[in-house]
Amino acid sequence: MFPRAWLLAALVAAGTAAAACSKSERKDGTGAQIPAPDKPTLTVFALAEVRGQIGPCGCTSDPLGDLSRTSQLIAEARAAGPVLVVDAGSLLYSKPDISAAQAAQEELKADLLAQTYRGELGVAALGLGWADLVAGPAKVRLPRHAVNVAADAGIPLEKPAVLTVGGAKIGVFGVLAKDAVKGLALGDPIAAGKAAVAELRRGGAQAVLALVQAPSKRDAAALVRAIGGVDFAVAGLGQSAPEPEAVEVAATAVGDGWLVVPGNRGQVVSRLDLTLRDGPGPFADGVGRAAAAGKLAELDRQLAAANAELTRFAADSSADPAFVRQKQGERDQLAAERDRLAKQPFAIPARGSFFFLEQLRINKTRACSVKVQDAVTAFFRASGDANAKAAAALPPPPAPKDQATFAGNEACEDCHDDAVKFWKETRHAHAWETLVQRGQQLDLDCIGCHVTGWGRPGGATLAINERLRDVGCETCHGPASIHVARGGNEKPAAVVRNPPKDLCATQCHTKEHSDTFQYEAYMRDIVGKGHGEELRGQLKEGPTGGELRKAALAKAGRMGAGCIR
Repeated sequence: MFPRAWLLAALVAAGTAAAACSKSERKDGTGAQIPAPDKPTLTVFALAEVRGQIGPCGCTSDPLGDLSRTSQLIAEARAAGPVLVVDAGSLLYSKPDISAAQAAQEELKADLLAQTYRGELGVAALGLGWADLVAGPAKVRLPRHAVNVAADAGIPLEKPAVLTVGGAKIGVFGVLAKDAVKGLALGDPIAAGKAAVAELRRGGAQAVLALVQAPSKRDAAALVRAIGGVDFAVAGLGQSAPEPEAVEVAATAVGDGWLVVPGNRGQVVSRLDLTLRDGPGPFADGVGRAAAAGKLAELDRQLAAANAELTRFAADSSADPAFVRQKQGERDQLAAERDRLAKQPFAIPARGSFFFLEQLRINKTRACSVKVQDAVTAFFRASGDANAKAAAALPPPPAPKDQATFAGNEACEDCHDDAVKFWKETRHAHAWETLVQRGQQLDLDCIGCHVTGWGRPGGATLAINERLRDVGCETCHGPASIHVARGGNEKPAAVVRNPPKDLCATQCHTKEHSDTFQYEAYMRDIVGKGHGEELRGQLKEGPTGGELRKAALAKAGRMGAGCIR
């Protein structure tokens, strides 16, 4: 995705490169005069569908979405000029149903998000979504912009407000489509939205920004169009909120306004640089002719690289089809943006207001706010203590009579010494250690993939896991207590000799947690002399999972300044 804010910088650089040039001498590659770009009046940062994420799990090569990195990004922007931060809602909780065991961690996480939104992020307007109401109206924590929610719903509400930022008056309101949040009684969103726009315009708003919750982008666009008079809409789309590869790099025109959709879980934050000028008229999507030519050249370069990568995948029979589809989607998005710009390059208008949109990936190379990072570390300590206390009061799931339970690797070692020795050299044998290094060994969002038999009868729990730490033999081969008790002579066998091929991809090596996973490559790491030697011989030659991950980590770059995770 190509950063549009760069385009403004490019135009400024082009206009000031030669001190001797007069304003009339600035021309683009066709010889046409380029209007002098203005310094942005203000910058808007927009989020939506954060869903309780304060930071990614850290298992992927370039984990996205982090509260401390977003805080630092916005702090640096504030140091450079006026900033307005908004969020379309669905902030607080990570899942629609929270068990008793998860409650303490989820509530502490929601507290941290609310505290950071009030403080370091300085969020000026916050919408309302499903993830804010999981624990009921009393736990919404922060006042919300939602003009069609009844005043007696028990939810703290903000009235539409005209905010002065950088000398500009920005009107803000929130609205929910009728089917946006199940079980929440809502008034007519169109009538309430029209009334809010009229009120804001009477209050002197130079631009109106709507925080919209809707089941889909189509629903959000239809609602904004029906309301009318909205210059910018930031949409939270519930379960339809896009993953990073599907975030659209260009704003969508809706009537005379624009619709912007950030990525879910804070993975992609939308930045809008707004330049307000006197005079009527809608905002233009600001891409000048010279900058458009530069962007086309850059998109051509990126497309060539993407095509070359896809050609390599086509020749690699071990390439994961899902990963290839993802890369194809990214390539198609680049091509669509290139075609759009080639057909209709927007010019910065000589008159009237305009904007630039940049979709910012919150990845590991970005710097962190040390203050917020410290608050996150304190959260893991507090939630870990609360989780351990709750777990100690709960007995482990009982094992049904005559059903195998988990024996631990030491029991396997008595008869399978060579296999256990091989296992000890794999990453699976250090899974618990990676959690301890991050201080997350009591984190309910992580522990299940770093111990054996998590939550199963006779398996690991938060309170009882010492002999089942790490990804042991029984993770793949099943609980072995009967197999051990009978010396391996039971018939039929009580353990699984050859686990199903989809076990890894459906259990822990999911897309969200293992972005480089490819079955054959990862199997090359965990079978060999003493453990699946015959299977290792059947695997074609190719990269190992470790090699794929090492290459991906190198490509992702080093961790940002001030970051510890």
